[in-house]
Amino acid sequence: MTDNKEQKIVVYTELRETDQNLILHGLKLAAIFKKELCLLYNYQHKKKKQRDEFKEKLQNYAAVIKQEVPEQKVSTLLISESQSRMPDLLAEDYEAVMFVLNSLNFKRYSTALSETSVPFLFVHPESKIMDYNHLVQPIDMRKETSDSSLWCSYFGRFNAAEIITISANDKTREAKNKVMKNTDLTRKLYQKFKIIHKRFKGSKSSLRNVFEALELALVSDCNLLVILGSSSITPVDWLIGLPERKIVNRAGKLPVMIINPRKDNYILCD
Repeated sequence: MTDNKEQKIVVYTELRETDQNLILHGLKLAAIFKKELCLLYNYQHKKKKQRDEFKEKLQNYAAVIKQEVPEQKVSTLLISESQSRMPDLLAEDYEAVMFVLNSLNFKRYSTALSETSVPFLFVHPESKIMDYNHLVQPIDMRKETSDSSLWCSYFGRFNAAEIITISANDKTREAKNKVMKNTDLTRKLYQKFKIIHKRFKGSKSSLRNVFEALELALVSDCNLLVILGSSSITPVDWLIGLPERKIVNRAGKLPVMIINPRKDNYILCD
């Protein structure tokens, strides 16, 4: 691993053919934000004897990148850790600021997602949608909306992305005021950085607003949906599936970035 103090876009590889497209997305994001690309493989401890084989595969991935994109800084990391502990370990020790993962394996990463302070970007292994310059963002009553707005603003600042927001339509006065406040703060943030954005008022409440945003994203030229994860998770959620899992499944080949509202998020350094 190279200098741990440089912020990194981390691609969760699975050492399969599907890695190729995930790495392409990681390269695109690393170029947008001018960050190091880190190729990660987290192996099960019982497969420790295959460690050298895993290491060689990662290094082969990196060698191809260095040959094809010599200007891109790239590193590899082979580690054996619990999925839930992994994201924050990488954030604290290796300056990870974003993870790129296979959307078809959402369930495998869902526990880690609920514990992380770093955004998870779920990408379909066949997705060619990687311009990341037309975003859709749902705005609900949660104060953590500021985190998703901040990440949308990064795409606006560094990739000239245009952003469409769709605000929840809640019934109670308290909820309405919270949505209005979040919408106004988001608007001011985008205006500050001269980011092109459009605002829509949705028809769904804060509980269903994210699904309305997905519908809008799928019928538009959107190439990234940015959402907040679940603020509270019950045993029933684990049983029937988290709303964000349903979103990722329904999104198909549309990339979905999920930001955990349960933790303070790391910020991107200019």
